[in-house]
Amino acid sequence: MSAPRTWLVTGSSRGLGLEIVRQLLSDASNTIIATCRNPDNASSLKSLADNAKGVLHVVRLDVSDEVSIQSSVQAVEEILGSSRGLDYLVNNAAISSGNDTAFGFSVAGFESTLKSNVIGPALLGQVLLPYLLKGDRKVIVNFSSGLGSIGLDYGGQNATYSISKTAVNMLTYKQARAQPELIAIALDPGWVKTDMGGQNAPLEPHESVSEILKLITSLSLSESGKYYRYSGEELLW
Repeated sequence: MSAPRTWLVTGSSRGLGLEIVRQLLSDASNTIIATCRNPDNASSLKSLADNAKGVLHVVRLDVSDEVSIQSSVQAVEEILGSSRGLDYLVNNAAISSGNDTAFGFSVAGFESTLKSNVIGPALLGQVLLPYLLKGDRKVIVNFSSGLGSIGLDYGGQNATYSISKTAVNMLTYKQARAQPELIAIALDPGWVKTDMGGQNAPLEPHESVSEILKLITSLSLSESGKYYRYSGEELLW
C-alpha cells in the first residue's frame, strides 16, 4: 500500500487543476486540499468526492488576494491537524491577459497576471512552509509554461503571461536555494485543451496530468530548482 500523502492543489475547479484532483482521488492514500475562488460554484470539483477513494477537502482560496491566502492557512491547519504535514503544494492556478506584446499591454491586466501567477504562488509557499517542512515529501510544483523560457524563443506574443512564467521559474530557483531540504520545480504542463489552452491544443488534460503525476511523485532532491516539461524533459531557462 502507498504511503499516505497530503496535497494542496490551487485552481482546482476546472482544467488541469480539476484533472489533477480527479486522478489523485483514485488512490486511497491521498488526502487532497483542493482550492478555488468560489467553492459554492465548483460543482464539478465537489462531485469528485462521490466516487473517490482518496479524501477530498474543498477550500476557498483566491491566489490573487493576500487576505484570502493568509486566511486559507487556518483551513489547512484544521485539515492536517497537529500530526501531519503537507507533502505536495501544486501551484496550478494562473490567468492570462491574452495575446499582448511588450509594447501593447494593459497595466491592469499586467498587474493582475503578476498577482495571480507570481505573487500568489510565492506567498502561498511562504505561508505553507511550516507544513511543507513537516511533510514527508516536501515538494513545491510551480506551474510554468514553455512561454516562460527565454532559450526556447517563442517570439514576442503573449508578453505579460510569458514574463510572469519567467518570474515563476526564478521563484522556483530561489525557493530551492533558500530551503535545501525542499524539492521545488517549475513545470510546463504542455499545450493542453483547457479554457486557457483552447481546443486546438494537442494534449487532453488527462494525458498531461498522468505524466505530471508520474514525474512529481518520483522527484528527488537532486532535481530541485530545475525546470521540466510534463514529460520529464529538462527545459532551457
